[in-house]
Amino acid sequence: MIERIKKAADKIKKAKRITILTGAGISKASGIPTFRGEDGLWGKYSISEFATLEAFHKDPKKVWQWYNYRKKLIKQAEPNKAHYVLVELERIFKDGFALITQNIDNLHTKAGNKSVYELHGNIFEVKCLICNKIYHDQTIYKDDQLPPKCKYCQSIRTRPNVVWFGESLDVELIKKAMALAASCDVFISVGTSGGVQPAAGLPKIAQRMGKYVVEFNAEYSAISMFADDVIIGNAEKTLPMLLNYLTR
Repeated sequence: MIERIKKAADKIKKAKRITILTGAGISKASGIPTFRGEDGLWGKYSISEFATLEAFHKDPKKVWQWYNYRKKLIKQAEPNKAHYVLVELERIFKDGFALITQNIDNLHTKAGNKSVYELHGNIFEVKCLICNKIYHDQTIYKDDQLPPKCKYCQSIRTRPNVVWFGESLDVELIKKAMALAASCDVFISVGTSGGVQPAAGLPKIAQRMGKYVVEFNAEYSAISMFADDVIIGNAEKTLPMLLNYLTR
């Protein structure tokens, strides 16, 4: 593993542009259950009860109660060492750095990253279905305050600004992510299972363009076949090792 980390560090040292894709695995050490792991939040509830537009139309208050619970859990979490390594990489590469995440937990921004593309939205954002405004909101609401009123038009036709099952991702955001995968020198995948498209296709794009692809993950994934190197281990341990070799 050490030799692969050293190789990745050497490749990154020679790069001008790096693109990083993160999934739920990077946030596990922060106390947030992974999306598909055995301790995942999804395992405690039926997905169809909450994470679909149909469920929202059927019972918006119930959906909001669940997201309010998740919001409270996530708000208590702090970025871990892996998040802070990515902050340092952005400091080093400046405009040559891009971070694409499937996570809705806001931890990359909380850690200090600026160039963050949130493919699946942000649990701390609210979208109004009447005035179409999207705004940041960290409030943990009481049950009798749900759904929360839009801070602009006061409508209660609001929803979490996250992508639900059956919904399409923002087309322009996907185009940007694909361009970042194609134009980088090094593509780094951290803590994602590779089971959700179109994010799972980004490493393949980088590989087809002849870029160096390295995966950091707790176990082998669907992305591993597209990686030049796979580094198995918890990201909060392996990424600091990478940074150590990178800054020597």
